[in-house]
Amino acid sequence: MTLRWRIVALVAAATCAAVAAVGVLVHTASRDRELSQARDAARTTLDRAAHGYARTGGVQGSGAVLDAPGLPDGLRRLVRKGHQGTEFTTGPGGPAMWAARPADGQVLSVRVDLSTAMRDIGALDTNIVLAGLMTTAVVLPLGMLTAERMSRRLRLAAATARRIAAGDLDARISAATRPHDEIAEISGAVDSMAAALQERLLDEQRFTADVAHELRTPLMGLVTAAELLPPGEAAGYVSDRVRVLSTLVEDLLEISRLDAGAEQADLSPCPLAPVLDEAIAGTGLAARLRTGTAGDTGQRDGAEGPKVWTDPRRLTRIVANLVVNAHRHGREPVEVTMAADGRTVTVRDHGPGYPADLLEKGPQRFRTGVRERGRGHGLGLTIAAGQAQVLGATLEFGNAPDGGAVATLRLPEGPEPAPIQD
Repeated sequence: MTLRWRIVALVAAATCAAVAAVGVLVHTASRDRELSQARDAARTTLDRAAHGYARTGGVQGSGAVLDAPGLPDGLRRLVRKGHQGTEFTTGPGGPAMWAARPADGQVLSVRVDLSTAMRDIGALDTNIVLAGLMTTAVVLPLGMLTAERMSRRLRLAAATARRIAAGDLDARISAATRPHDEIAEISGAVDSMAAALQERLLDEQRFTADVAHELRTPLMGLVTAAELLPPGEAAGYVSDRVRVLSTLVEDLLEISRLDAGAEQADLSPCPLAPVLDEAIAGTGLAARLRTGTAGDTGQRDGAEGPKVWTDPRRLTRIVANLVVNAHRHGREPVEVTMAADGRTVTVRDHGPGYPADLLEKGPQRFRTGVRERGRGHGLGLTIAAGQAQVLGATLEFGNAPDGGAVATLRLPEGPEPAPIQD
């Protein structure tokens, strides 16, 4: 049950409970008042009749009766013991208040009919029930409206928090400040948290960009110095390490540009198969290109296969990073598959698969997951995901049922062709 319906149920229960409590109190008070008045009236009439009986020896015209046949047995026994008393009955004759006392060995009694009073109390009970229903009918919609407003504000806060968790740090609730309003306090706390997270992330991005730029100058010096070393094993090792460091710096700069939103795709229609061939060849690693229509042979329909609306340079970068990651952290064979729709590309290895943390949260820089996935700085998949976002594509990560990591890239559809004008 949602919070809104819980509040509505609570309002309805509270209203019904209040109406029931008021109804019971009013009913009890009215009944007790009527019985008290009837008891006083019966006693007064009985006393007057007793004085008249003592003077005249008769009860005619006094409203009292000697040895009345309908007198309650309990009251009759009480009078036989020499006492006087009253009793309320609801016998066949209707509700009544009896008062009785001894009179020369007989029972002198008075009966006050309460049928009209009890009908009035019944009518009062009916009116209380109707008033309670009308009150509930008025209060319940107001409670529903209030609960809906509270629920809508809480849903907005929850949706904004989910957007922030998904990476949209510009999302804000922007709720008006209200004193003694807990929901407004929660909204303000979420906005403050988002602002603090955004500032920290921007600081980290600026730091990464600054470090990458600062490293370029000494790196160029290292490259020059490595080229001046005499040929040999040491020179080869230094050149290899400089090349690795240069690649890392370039990756950091590319991530900085992606973080800053400075990357813009140059979209155009191009054949997909040659782009995949170029991406695989650029890695210098073994990978088999398959198509969704020709099986494992790598043969394609037509000279170049289907065309897609994309940026070839960025698509090459994405596929190359996925192939390198498959070789670095998985096991051969590595397969690049172009689906029959011409817009979906999958890269699969036959290693231990992607770690659960990557599948849950996506690629994260400087994190490679579990130990068996190998070593690395975790930037390849981060760059691939960023470039896919620039292309308007989706990049999903999963594991094959029979083992191995599977990265699926789905390219967007191109614009509709313009109609031919006659």
